[in-house]
Amino acid sequence: MEKWMVYQEIHRLKNLGFSNSKIAKKLKISRNRVIEYLSMTPEEFTEFIASLQNRTKKLDPYKDDIMIWLKEHPDMSSSQIYDWLQDKLDVKSVAENTVRNYVNDLREKYHIPKETVARMYGTVEELPMGKQMQVDFGETFVYMDSGQRKKLYLAGFILSHSRFKYVEWLDRPLRTADLIKMQENAFQYFGGMTEEIVYDQDRLLAISENAGDLILTESFTKYHETRRFKIYLCRKSDPESKGKIEQVIKYVKNNFAKHRIYKDLISWQQSSLKWLKRTGNYKVHHNIKKRPFEVHALEKQHLQKVNGNYIFENISSINITRKIHKDNVIRFEGNRYSVPLGTFQNGGENIAYVSLAGEALSISLHPNGNPIGTHKLSKEKGKVITDPTHRQRSQTKREKLAEQVMKKLADMEDSNWLIKTLHKQYPRHTIDQLKVVLKAVEQYPLHIDNAVKEMKRLGLTSANDLRDIAISLEIQNSKQLPKKELINEKYKDITAPERNQDIYLQVLQGGK
Repeated sequence: MEKWMVYQEIHRLKNLGFSNSKIAKKLKISRNRVIEYLSMTPEEFTEFIASLQNRTKKLDPYKDDIMIWLKEHPDMSSSQIYDWLQDKLDVKSVAENTVRNYVNDLREKYHIPKETVARMYGTVEELPMGKQMQVDFGETFVYMDSGQRKKLYLAGFILSHSRFKYVEWLDRPLRTADLIKMQENAFQYFGGMTEEIVYDQDRLLAISENAGDLILTESFTKYHETRRFKIYLCRKSDPESKGKIEQVIKYVKNNFAKHRIYKDLISWQQSSLKWLKRTGNYKVHHNIKKRPFEVHALEKQHLQKVNGNYIFENISSINITRKIHKDNVIRFEGNRYSVPLGTFQNGGENIAYVSLAGEALSISLHPNGNPIGTHKLSKEKGKVITDPTHRQRSQTKREKLAEQVMKKLADMEDSNWLIKTLHKQYPRHTIDQLKVVLKAVEQYPLHIDNAVKEMKRLGLTSANDLRDIAISLEIQNSKQLPKKELINEKYKDITAPERNQDIYLQVLQGGK
């Protein structure tokens, strides 16, 4: 009855002018099903319904298992179910299209919609054999038997021409040494090395891109000098440069890791290699329309041979990087270790370089730089390891000004009184008040101590009052000083002439 309703609705919408895609989207069914139902007359559809009631399907014996997977994981893809049928139930006799159609029918019949997330990728031109390998990193949460979640980290490698893949896992954040070892394992898995390797910007291998002149970490520099491959460091969030490996990381997370139960790292890695052989490198690639393992058999002949084993003793541990969090700690192997207050900067990179020497953990802001913190490595988990000196608060500007005032004034008791009074009376403008005090000390050094005592006696509370008192004392002092006779410098050397008294008598009598 339900299929008849769908059949009638499809024809009704088609008569209204809806496209096949619009009908499929509106009714939440596949476009192929819309096309199939539109091609049938009512009589043909009746016969089709009758045939369904008696027909058995190849996957019916595994229906219960598939239903359990779909109910537990509604977002599971048909491709992953196809892989699980091979992995868990050893089903080899069905095609992937058969699984896809069967799963779609189950979703429709039992109302199990599939969640999808759209993502866009850029395209790059196909490269010749042996030219390029792409590398990227990822992390995902998986469930253990106990029901607890565990975070796993992976590095993915892909040959750009053949799409042949290699994946390696860790249960902790990757270090430079891990990247080098994984890449060496990838060379062994691929049977050689490509001319060029594309990396995402990552501090495991590069400190800075420096406008195209790469500044590599110490350990990766030594490794690169040994293997001498060409490095292409793509820009962040640039899928056109590393779209192939981005799809690999997504593919591994969704097809292999998703809904798989984690037991231990060794068995997980073994399962990953089996998945690569069974699915990752076996299925026909949607772009090249070939199986990666078949194309790899040809590309392998164009890969550069890797001579000898790399000496991993050359790897320095200084290249472990960690993010500095806003509470001025770094996270390392399940614990938090302190760095000095103020190390975290808003808008800054906030990256620390960590090195290990025995049980000592050293933290620096630059590779081979002086440590800003050293801690004893904790064997426990979930601890906060703090150096008391990292939590000592540095002097504020108010405290520095108050200290200067204390040094400038002679009486310690008066100094303390003045600072406390200003802070109490002007809590929001204490710094400005202390600046006025220091200015007055500079201008009236002979009277400032007496000015503080007079200010205290009068019960005044402002630095401006202190300054005015100092000015007043300066004026009073200048009045009390004896006045000096002023001599005009212009006439100081002139001597008055001496005249005879008879001359003055003659003038008074009217003579000349």
